[in-house]
Formats: sequence, structure tokens, C-alpha cells
Amino acid sequence: MLQEDADAWAELGWRLVLEHDLVSPASFAALPQLVRLAPRSAEARALAGKILERAAGHHGHDDLLADCAGAIAEFGRLLDEHLRSRPADYLVSFRALLAVAGEYHWANALEGFTDDIYHVTCPHCGAGMTIAIGQFGCYSQVWHGAEEIRRELRPAVETELAGTGRWMHQTAIRDGQETLARGISYLFGTAECPDCASLCNLANEYTIDNRPVMR
Repeated sequence: MLQEDADAWAELGWRLVLEHDLVSPASFAALPQLVRLAPRSAEARALAGKILERAAGHHGHDDLLADCAGAIAEFGRLLDEHLRSRPADYLVSFRALLAVAGEYHWANALEGFTDDIYHVTCPHCGAGMTIAIGQFGCYSQVWHGAEEIRRELRPAVETELAGTGRWMHQTAIRDGQETLARGISYLFGTAECPDCASLCNLANEYTIDNRPVMR
């Protein structure tokens, strides 16, 4: 069976998520069937998630995506139920749920906070900051030649979170994902610019630079 055939799933993935992370009419045509398989297939969940994570791209098939609205809504419901079971593919499914919610930049950015790296621009002085969140530290960083300057990030406390950040954090807490929840608190916290010492909301600045323009 296809669900048990790793080579077949790999081949299907190459056909439905093309080079340079492009999707095609075939990708959206396959989405309802992938959603039907998703409750019992990690491969189907992963591939459906990959397609949706790229749904904001310039694929020229918005009408086909719109036709999948019912399947996408069902995918969101089953993903939320699946996450509650604390599965082995938790991060993959969490990212897919973000894509279902239209949070494409976060769906494509989260790597589990082992050693996640983000790039943002200081809104005050324009310095390019590298943001690290992971087991090696949580900090903003700039380089001037061979000189590295770091500043520690300030995590958001739960009462400060709102909107997408609050939902992401509460879901991770609900499902016992402590590392993910901790990383989200830093991601939606405050960064200090190592150059000008001004403060900014890290998630806001990353969203400004990376959220796709929806047509």
C-alpha cells in the first residue's frame, strides 16, 4: 500500500512540491485525498502540510486552492486532534496547522528551537540583527568586522501574548511541548538592538519582513 511505501511517498512528494518549493495544479488536486489519508498516515499529513505551507506563493492557482476550502478546514480539525495525542510528528503537524490558519511565515520558520536562527532589521537604526533561539542561547547579534555584539532576548510572559502568539503558546503548553512553548515565548518577546540599544517586538518585525502579501 502507498501508505507503507516510503519510496512512493518520496516520489509523490517530488511531483507535488516542485523544485524551488513550488506547487502546481496537481498539488491542490491531490490535497483532498491527502486529507482523507491524514488521520492514519504521517506521510499524508506531512505532504499536505508542505503543500499548504507553500500556498501563499505565486503559483497562479488561487481558484484551485479556494476549491479545497472544505478539505483544508477538515485538515485543521484533525491536526488539532492529532496534536493532543503528543505524536512523534508533533512539529510537522504543528507547522501544518499554522499553514491551515494562514500563518505561512511561521509555518515555514519554526524548526523546533534546538538552534533556530531568524533575521530581522532594527526598526530604529536599520541594523541587520541575527536572532538565535535555542539550546545555545537566546540573543540578538550583530557583527562589526571580527567583533560580535550580543544582547539577551526578553521572553514574553503569558499575559503579554495575544493573537497568533498566544494561540501558538497555549497549544504547545496544552500538549506538553515545553521546549516549543519556551521558544515561542522568546519569539514573541522583545529584542534589544546591539547597535542602538532600542527595543522591538521580535515577532512583529519578523512578520513585517516575511509575511507574504496575500492577493
